[in-house]
Amino acid sequence: MVLAAIAKAIFGSANDRQVKKYLPRVAAINALEPEYEKLTDEQLRAKTQEFRDMLAAGKTLDDILEPAFATVREGAKRSLGMRHFDVQLIGGMVLNNRSIAEMKTGEGKTLVATLAVYLNALPGKGVHLVTVNDYLARRDAAWMGRLYNFLGMSIGIIVHGLDDSERKAAYDCDITYGTNNEFGFDYLRDNMKYSRDQMVQRGHEYAIVDEVDSILIDEARTPLIISGPSSDRSALYELADSLIPTLVEGDFEIDEKQRSATFTDAGVERLEAALAEAGQLKGEDLYDIENVALVHHLNSALRAHKMFQREKDYIVRNDEVVIIDEFTGRMMPGRRYSEGLHQALEAKEHVKIQPENQTLASITFQNYFRLYKKLAGMTGTAATEAEEFGDIYGLNVVSIPTNVTVKRVDEDDAIFRTAAEKFEAIAELIAEARGRGQPVLVGTTSIEKSEMLAELLRQKGVDNLQVLNARYHEQEAYIVADAGVSSAVTIATNMAGRGTDIQLGGNLDMRIEREAQNLEGADREAKIADIKRTIAEDKAKVLAAGGLMIIGTERHESRRIDNQLRGRAGRQGDPGHSKFFLSLQDDLMRIFPVESMDSMLSKLGLEQGESITHPWVTKAIERAQARVEARNFDIRKNILKYDDVMNDQRKVIFAERLELMDAEDVSDTIGNMRHEVVDDIVAKAIPERSYPEQWNVEQLTAAAKTYLNIDIPAEEWTHEEGIDAEIVRERITKAADEFAAAKVARYSPEIMRQVEKSILLQSIDGLWREHLVTLDHLSKVIGWRGLAQRDPLMEYKREAFELFEQMLASMRELVTTQLSHVEIQMRQPAPTPDLSGLDEIHIDPTTGENDVDTQVTGTMPRALGPAPGLAAFAAAGAAAGADVIEADPALRPIDPKLLVGVSRNAPCPCGSGKKFKHCHGAF
Repeated sequence: MVLAAIAKAIFGSANDRQVKKYLPRVAAINALEPEYEKLTDEQLRAKTQEFRDMLAAGKTLDDILEPAFATVREGAKRSLGMRHFDVQLIGGMVLNNRSIAEMKTGEGKTLVATLAVYLNALPGKGVHLVTVNDYLARRDAAWMGRLYNFLGMSIGIIVHGLDDSERKAAYDCDITYGTNNEFGFDYLRDNMKYSRDQMVQRGHEYAIVDEVDSILIDEARTPLIISGPSSDRSALYELADSLIPTLVEGDFEIDEKQRSATFTDAGVERLEAALAEAGQLKGEDLYDIENVALVHHLNSALRAHKMFQREKDYIVRNDEVVIIDEFTGRMMPGRRYSEGLHQALEAKEHVKIQPENQTLASITFQNYFRLYKKLAGMTGTAATEAEEFGDIYGLNVVSIPTNVTVKRVDEDDAIFRTAAEKFEAIAELIAEARGRGQPVLVGTTSIEKSEMLAELLRQKGVDNLQVLNARYHEQEAYIVADAGVSSAVTIATNMAGRGTDIQLGGNLDMRIEREAQNLEGADREAKIADIKRTIAEDKAKVLAAGGLMIIGTERHESRRIDNQLRGRAGRQGDPGHSKFFLSLQDDLMRIFPVESMDSMLSKLGLEQGESITHPWVTKAIERAQARVEARNFDIRKNILKYDDVMNDQRKVIFAERLELMDAEDVSDTIGNMRHEVVDDIVAKAIPERSYPEQWNVEQLTAAAKTYLNIDIPAEEWTHEEGIDAEIVRERITKAADEFAAAKVARYSPEIMRQVEKSILLQSIDGLWREHLVTLDHLSKVIGWRGLAQRDPLMEYKREAFELFEQMLASMRELVTTQLSHVEIQMRQPAPTPDLSGLDEIHIDPTTGENDVDTQVTGTMPRALGPAPGLAAFAAAGAAAGADVIEADPALRPIDPKLLVGVSRNAPCPCGSGKKFKHCHGAF
């Protein structure tokens, strides 16, 4: 430890050495400034095309970094009235270097990003700037859009509520702002579409993730899920279940050895007649492409009735069908048969039918963001999670020095015996600070505790409190903007990703937007001057009182969350103060106790209301937090190992879909599938080195009819001299190929090519969804393998691979069967599958609730346009010629004060008649 300290004193820390590497390039950019200041606006804008020509001629982004950064700095001075500091230039280079720039709150991360965004947008492949909510995406796009448009670049926004054409236009821009959820869901939806021109994203080249620790660590604990409606599937299963008892012997064939059941031609005719009478048959043929789902349900119902017996294969308990293990005879609760069989058994036993294959697509943020060829991030707190960023994402963390030395005073933690004593001390400190005009920001760990503290303060006469614990981001922005006003008391549950600086005396831009947006001309100028004077006077009062005071009501499991709260004070060299209050009843101290803490407090003989404060105690608590962080990291890393198995398979399936969508002709693929199916059915019916009399002729004949729709004289073949499996395979292959060729000739190659591609893509999608459900169930029970001294992860990998191979085999059989039986009738083309009726789900790890603001049902609503209160950003962007692509405004203006504290499911105060969460609360 001593040697390390000496080495650090002589050579500087590893982070210091990384920062120093960028200083020569900063000097080079500064040297260009006088030259670029002399350029006209048109000459500066022409630099963009000049850089693109240089890249086309073979230059790299690194070759043009200095002049490109100098261009952005000069452009920002002219379009935004802001000049990048030297430390901000370093931040931009860190972002360009596939790293995370850790910058303190108030150091201008939004402006820093413009450097790396502009440089990486020059190749024209698209740059994604990822934010944590729609409000920040709109605000930053409109704000920084003035700079990008000034330099001749297009900018788009991806927020909830856009239709596909609007999304595609936004992704086609040079720079695209959006939220992590929207980028991820668009990727999943794109891989559910049936043609390239329906897809909205054009690739994953470069992304900068704002609040990178929140998105890539906190929110990455739960996956993004797209689930489809399942309300009509129960009725289909019940319909199929009601038809099976009407069948008679000869309508179906059972193969107990293979545990399979298939309909005969007579059975199909009986079913078609019954379905037609019930009005459920589309077209004239059961195997028409429109009846794919119906055939699936009927096949599952047949197997459920004829192959599975109650009390032997399963039991019914508590209104559920529970599988019985055929080897041990034990019940296996939680396990479910795949491919709709379990739902068919539930219909058979008349118990509640659970949704079938509800998850249509899913991906974790870890695996989505690892799709990008180049990834970077920025936040105020990342150093404590540097190991995780390096291991999972390959991202290095570089701490950028502040432009002005931080003057904030961070006191040691105060620890009390009980929570009641702690909150009493907090209330006294708040009252004291307020008495001298010092603003206070209080951080709590839950909504309940924030409301409890607010009530305690009100009882003590502290009024005009602002409690910030909702998810209405724009109202949050107003509250945060006023948190630096003298004597203000703001209680917040989580300060990460709020996106608005706490400026001492108040936020000028927010005040102007709120108080002067409806004024014009001289009235507006006078009002702005009055606001500036008020803020200046109030700022002087706050500075004299000691700046913003931060009070933490307890420590979080992660030091990073505590640092986010603490970092709100001391912005740009302002004075500030921070202190955390703890008790032995806090969750962290109770669940992860600091050794000897309780005995230490007991020996000290602390009386009621007394606390202990010492640097050693603070260090001990931070060490406990570090242990918790390491444990949580191990848990996330282990979960990711399981998800990586699915991700590898996902990549294969999605790549295959893209290849098929791009192909003009998939007949070769279809032919190969057909030949493999022939190989399979011959191998099952004709054992190796067997004599013809040992062949299962009935199974061979039935399989050829079921899968290939051909009749073969298998019984006659067995009497031929010299017949063997290879000859049989060749004959069946030839007959199947001829049957397929005849169908192509009958309907024309053009039509069959379309049908083949459609069936192939639909089959892949259907089986992939069932596979996801199977893997999900497998992952939930695989941990029990550890009791048998087997590695659950290795077992999961092995079984997942086997299930994937089974899925591919099922796909070959399904596609071949569908195409061999399909009959085509000329009708109006079926509409493109509507993906707007799907639910989007991302569970917030901290609340357990879906954090997707609006679940889309029915027709996709049009974009909601700029949020109320964004008028100033939109107007400023328009004044500077900002070309920000988004839909027309569709919301009524409303006083933001009316929106504070409104329940998510209450009617919106604007009078639209919609629920708040579907109207103004959607932000």
